[in-house]
This record gives sequence, C-alpha cells and structure tokens, in this order.
Amino acid sequence: MDYKSQFYLPEGRYLLNHSVGRPLLSAKAGFEADFWRPWCDSGREPWGHWLNAIEAFREALARLFDGDKADFCPQVNLSSALTKLLMSHPRLNRVGARVLMCEEDFPSMGFAVQKALPKAQIRFIPQGQDLTDANVWQQYLDAELDLVFISHAFSNLGVLAPVADIVGRCRELGVLSLVDVAQSAGVVPLSLTELAPDFLIGSSVKWLCGGPGAAYLWVNPVRINECEPIDVGWFSHENPFEFNIHHFQSHPSALKFWGGTPSVAPFVLASHSINWFANLGEKYVRAHNQALVSMLYDLMHQYGASDSAVSSTSKLMVSTVPAERRSGTAILDFGDDNDVVMARLSEANISVDKRRYGLRVSPHLYNDGADIAAFIDCVQGALKR
Repeated sequence: MDYKSQFYLPEGRYLLNHSVGRPLLSAKAGFEADFWRPWCDSGREPWGHWLNAIEAFREALARLFDGDKADFCPQVNLSSALTKLLMSHPRLNRVGARVLMCEEDFPSMGFAVQKALPKAQIRFIPQGQDLTDANVWQQYLDAELDLVFISHAFSNLGVLAPVADIVGRCRELGVLSLVDVAQSAGVVPLSLTELAPDFLIGSSVKWLCGGPGAAYLWVNPVRINECEPIDVGWFSHENPFEFNIHHFQSHPSALKFWGGTPSVAPFVLASHSINWFANLGEKYVRAHNQALVSMLYDLMHQYGASDSAVSSTSKLMVSTVPAERRSGTAILDFGDDNDVVMARLSEANISVDKRRYGLRVSPHLYNDGADIAAFIDCVQGALKR
C-alpha cells in the first residue's frame, strides 16, 4: 500500500520520526468534525461532544496497547504524568524511598523524579552499560527498591530495554514498575494485558503522528486504590458536575489523575491518528521500520568496511545490536565528521538530527528504500574528499 499518499510530507526526505511524526491527511477532516464543527455550528455548548472525543482517545489507546480504557488518563505531557503518579503513591513519598533509573533515560524524566520525590534515594544505572541485557538490569534490582523506572526505548541509543524481564523481576521482588513508551509507542508492539506493569506513561507526538499535547498515563487496576493524586481538579472528581466545594470524591478509574478543565484539541487530533495505527497494527509498522533500519545498517557496514575514500578523521560506528533489541531509530557515528555529514544532509533536505552518540535516523511507514539510498549517497558524498 502507498502510505506516502496518506500523510503530509514535506519536500525532501523526512527521517525524524523519533522527534515528531508526520500528520495524516485525514487528520484535518477528523479535527474539523470532532472539534471545530461542534464549536462553530451549534448554539449549544460543545462540551458534550468534546468529552466524547476524549473518550475516543482513551478507547484508541486501549486498542493500541491491548488494555482497558478505564485505566488510561489524558495528560498534557510525560513530565506532568510522571509527577502526578509519583506524588500519588505513599510508598514513594516516605523518607528513604528508593528509585532506580538509568543515566540514559530522557533527562526530563530524571528532573521530574528528583523534584517530585525529594525524600527519595535515586540510583542510576551508569552510562556504558548494555541496557538491552536483562543480566545487566539484574545486577541493580533488589527487594530494597520501591520503584524501577524503565524506558522501553532509549532515545540516544536506538535500543530497547528487556521490559518483560524487568517488569517480571520487579513483580517477584515486590517492587513497583513504571514504563515510559515515549520512544516506542506506535513502532514497537506492547500488550499491557501481557506485560502488566504497575504504571505506564507515553505520548502521541512521535511514531503515533498525533502531535504534541496528547500524553497519557496508565495505572494497573490493582494499584489504582493505592494512588491518591495531589494535583486534582473537577475532572478528577467522581462526579465533575456535582459542584459541591465541600465534597471531593476521587474518580474510581485512572481519571482521578485528570485534573482541571482539560484541553481538547490535542486529544482529538491524536485520537484519529492512534485509531489509524491501531487498525493497521504495530507489528506491521515494526516490520516496515526494521526492514529499512536493517537496510541502513547493512549498507553502512559495507560502506565503512570497503570505502577507502573515508577520511582518516572519520570513524564510522554502526550499531551491532540484534534486530529484536533495536528501537525504531538507527544511530550512526562518523566521529569528527558528524558535523560535516549533518551539513551535507541539511543541504540535501534530508532531515535527521545529532545527539551524544551520533546521528539519529528513524524511518516510518511513509519512508522507503529510496529514502535510505538517498541518505547513504549523501553521507558518502560528505565523507569523500
């Protein structure tokens, strides 16, 4: 199927899907129908229609992640979702609570944990560890921990954590687990019914192509009664329209984390996109993505091994991670020539970015072999003197 024709695509080659996914052409019509028209075309307040649209967002997430919509709550971003979860659980707010993270986690997550849990002791798995290896995680997991924060996919490494092994071990130890799917949702299949962590947070802006502002949290129903959110509002109430300032009763579902008057537009956009991907199936997206990532890695390995025109300052480093441990992003390091390569790619209107370990390249459904070939041709041209 020609997926290029179903998305808004700029001129050039867009390979920045780890940052922002391209919008669906049909998203505009969906937004018009579910947000704009109820506001413009009726003499009544549009809240009933808008809240139904947010329910559709929760339903779409439940389909995508094989879960129950009651366990999902809309959030503005991951940092807010994480902060709300951490501050809600009494076990995490006692003096000396112990949290395990990785130095390779997205920094915003570390900021949120440190500020939300000032009484906690935070341990970090240091940089340089093989975070795809369950045995490495096992060295840091023990019953003294209270929470393990798990990035399903690491944004700077292009790899996946062995999330099923970690969550399973946490369960054995009686330790809470929290999974961050910001870099994996939409490109790496995940079933909440099978994995059953304690908490999950994610967003829609990357592989789900839903735009910013439509994040979410998920709470395992066995944990929901343990959580008492602090940052609440009238939509956290069991009956938001009771309007009794002297009475607050938490919503029995994950909506207890919702808060005050919600934004609507981001969730309308994201709902349309998430449903589209749920209908297609993450396994299909994963297979397409990995075929292109494998093509890129294979050709770059060949290039790095055989092309004598590469300058002496360039040290091509290509990931050797097995396919089942990769995220949707390829990481390529050209050493001192990274900036040269980036400049040439920019001139050719090929969109990637550069982080600590090199260039990040992320092909989606609307990318194809021609995009990968163009990328490689441009890199070769940049490195030849």
